[in-house]
Amino acid sequence: MKTFNYKPLVQGIAIVALFFISIMIYFSPIFTENKQLSSHDVMQYKGMSKEIIDFNEKTGEQTLWTNSMFSGMPSYLIHTTYSNFTSYIHRIFNTSHETPYMIAFMYFLCFFLALLLLDFSMLLSMLGALFYGFSSYFFIIIEAGHITKAIALGYMPLVIEGVVAAYRSKLLLGTVVFSLFLSLQILINHLQITYYTMLILLVFVGFQLYESIKNKEFVSQFIKPSAFLLVGALLAIASNFGSLYMTYDYGKDSMRGKSELTHDKENKTKGLDKDYATAWSYGIDETCNLFIPNFKGGSSSGSLTEDSETYKTLKQNNVPRANQVIKNLPLYWGTQSSTSGPVYIGAIVVFLFIFGLLYVQGTIKWWLLTITIFSILLAWGKNFMGLTEFFLDHFPGYNKFRTVSMILIIAQFAMPLLAILALKRFFTDEESRTDAFKKLKISLIVTGGFLLILLITVGGIYDFSGQYDSQMLPDWLLDALRNDRKSMLYSDIWRTLFFVVATFGVLTAVYFKKITVVVAITLLTVFTYFDMWGVNKRYLNDQDFVAKRSVTNPFPKSSADVQILADTDPNFRVMNLTVSPFNDASTSYYHKSIGGYHGAKMKRYQELIDFHLSKMNMSVYNMLNTKYFIVEDQQTKQPIAQRNPDALGNAWFISKVTIVPNADAEIAALEKFDPKTQAFVDVRFKHLLSDTVFVIDSSSVISLQSYAPNHLVYTSKSATKGVAVFSEIFYDKGWNAYIDGKLVPHFRTNYVLRGLEIPQGEHTIDFKFEPHMYTVSNTISLIGSLLLIIALLGILFLETKKYLVHTSNE
Repeated sequence: MKTFNYKPLVQGIAIVALFFISIMIYFSPIFTENKQLSSHDVMQYKGMSKEIIDFNEKTGEQTLWTNSMFSGMPSYLIHTTYSNFTSYIHRIFNTSHETPYMIAFMYFLCFFLALLLLDFSMLLSMLGALFYGFSSYFFIIIEAGHITKAIALGYMPLVIEGVVAAYRSKLLLGTVVFSLFLSLQILINHLQITYYTMLILLVFVGFQLYESIKNKEFVSQFIKPSAFLLVGALLAIASNFGSLYMTYDYGKDSMRGKSELTHDKENKTKGLDKDYATAWSYGIDETCNLFIPNFKGGSSSGSLTEDSETYKTLKQNNVPRANQVIKNLPLYWGTQSSTSGPVYIGAIVVFLFIFGLLYVQGTIKWWLLTITIFSILLAWGKNFMGLTEFFLDHFPGYNKFRTVSMILIIAQFAMPLLAILALKRFFTDEESRTDAFKKLKISLIVTGGFLLILLITVGGIYDFSGQYDSQMLPDWLLDALRNDRKSMLYSDIWRTLFFVVATFGVLTAVYFKKITVVVAITLLTVFTYFDMWGVNKRYLNDQDFVAKRSVTNPFPKSSADVQILADTDPNFRVMNLTVSPFNDASTSYYHKSIGGYHGAKMKRYQELIDFHLSKMNMSVYNMLNTKYFIVEDQQTKQPIAQRNPDALGNAWFISKVTIVPNADAEIAALEKFDPKTQAFVDVRFKHLLSDTVFVIDSSSVISLQSYAPNHLVYTSKSATKGVAVFSEIFYDKGWNAYIDGKLVPHFRTNYVLRGLEIPQGEHTIDFKFEPHMYTVSNTISLIGSLLLIIALLGILFLETKKYLVHTSNE
């Protein structure tokens, strides 16, 4: 019996330890100073989820609805738990906003394991993991607090390489890896990343189909592995059926769904409006950021040194605290409205990618090239509108997602993989070394030549002006800032040229047998650390860490909050005009907010914002029971609360209902009306009304008796039947109305609110959020995840048994 070889295991543990130690050093303030990363979107999440989490902790129950944001919306895309056994596997990684270092660690670990699955050596897998995990965008999104996106990107390599392995002779192992990590990626519920992952796989499967037909092995090379992978995909989907179905169902009523309004048709799709979907489009020349980090200046809020012209100009003009001013300057001068930093893949990776295009053989190269070009073209968005418009109008699902530049994550996967494939062949295929060296020199000429041309011409091509410069800075400072931007670009071109030449030098030394492969990989590893660490520290650095108490209590109470919280009324709304109300969830931390922060708010509510709330239509604010406005005190410049005496309360009887023919008429009718006496109802709900004119008895009253986010109880008293308007958001995929315990139909009124015809007399009215499909889909998730775990354990048993039999025979 052959003795077990411990060397690969020890080597693997050492590499994983290197990843972890590197990340601990990078995120050292967490460990050495007991600080926490301060991230914008994490703070927003704390605001938007506060009511949900508080309710869960208080009652032990889960609410699927919150009234704390946008006057009310489902919690499916905020904070909802589903029954899924794979969640226990996810918890092993310990990835959350409180452990950002574990997310970064997962970038490296998962790409490392993915390359091992494809039979790369330990050292090459390590280098490939650094190529992938150090992409600047991956660290920028951690700083921004895009936690679910970051985790999904961590899982992505194993999803993809599981499929590749299944088609390349590791059928069972590849299938189970694919299924498990697809399930984990869907569990995180960042469906845009999962969508892009599926696009990568769709192109790969297309190439695999072509190859199997060419090799006349259609059944063995394509049909059989495809069947296994289909089963694996179905198990992954089944294990997450609850979140997928509820997101899909809600999506039709969210901003990602089709609008009923007919205005601005040219801008409409069956999902997001075109201008919204393409708001963050990568500039065509900005693509050079992949190779040169500061090609367009870096971040919209960047830092300069005291050697900069801007600093010297500030000092010359006696500007106080000039050393602080230079830490927050609009260095970015591209076409996007703002950015946290560039998508820098690395000078070494781009050089090796070009080398790989010339040197690597087989369909895998064409797959990686295809998806790279595809992602770059689509990332241009409105700057390449012909292709973008085609995808928005015709490609299934594409119009459901915003920030088209995010699709560059495909290139951030493909380019490191082709780079490491090129190195693998170069290091192992000595017979092709002579041809490889010729192509290596061509790669140097292409990349180095491009950089030299930029050094000669870039100063004359650009004036280094940003589109918002004149709005943000005085004229006397602009020339200095532009000169600093120019200097930054020249510096980074030289920087990139150094790493290109250094990489060429290492591979040349291998070619002439001056150094070993191990030494070469070690040198490339060191170069990668120097290259990527330095760039990433520009955007995620020690300045981003704050005392833990600042994160634990992200929104200290203002005097306005204290004043409003003293109100004993259990249910009213607040409009905060001291922040950007429809892009900020801080108000939701303490109050039920008219505004909020979410990329998938309800479609009709977004339209209400566009047509009325943004224009301060007080009739609409009153029907939404906006009891307080937070404004800035002109003297103290501090927020104060102003009470709105015309807020209509939780519910009221109205005397007249006007039937309108469609959504256009209904939203237009809110322009000028008295919500206290009048309501508008779409013709499709007409059958739920016995009349359109009602007599309001002077003694008629309806009032809220108890409040919970998922259960509202009212009492009513009226001498005649009447129609009541409830200042709650209409969503009939879960909200049920009961009169004296009997289920009754209710209808939408005033475009977004609930209406109900109530008989004469005294009654108890309940509104309960009871989405039936949550229970059904959650059960499917439970069963699906159990089957997935059983399949995982079974295949691991078979693979282990096969390995033991193989070693014993040797």
